Amino acid sequence: MKRASAAQQIHGSTEDLNDLILDSITDIKGKNITTLDLRALDEAPTDFFIICEGDSNTQVRSIAENIHARMKAEGGMFPGRGPEGLQTAKWVCLDYITTVVHIFHRETRGFYALEDLWSDATSIEYTNL
Repeated sequence: MKRASAAQQIHGSTEDLNDLILDSITDIKGKNITTLDLRALDEAPTDFFIICEGDSNTQVRSIAENIHARMKAEGGMFPGRGPEGLQTAKWVCLDYITTVVHIFHRETRGFYALEDLWSDATSIEYTNL
């Protein structure tokens, strides 16, 4: 395990928290959701990336705020830092130690192409959550 969190061990497994994040994204109709499992990669910054997109800055911000609120209320978790990027809401990043959530505006996601940068990770794409 990379960066262990005592709070995560108390409030649920990483998989349970990832499920809560995925549910929080779908609450606000986030699109093109992908999970990258980085655990098998040397020097990965975290265990998982969860990546999604919204159609507008307002939707991107709403997804991030919903994840933050539900993780606090239901998971007992706060981001390790941030959230980063809420002001412009082109790319918002929430760092929950073992999972980092990237919420993109569609064009911004295409420009940074995180899935391509981490193409050797195991990828799960969610089409119907």
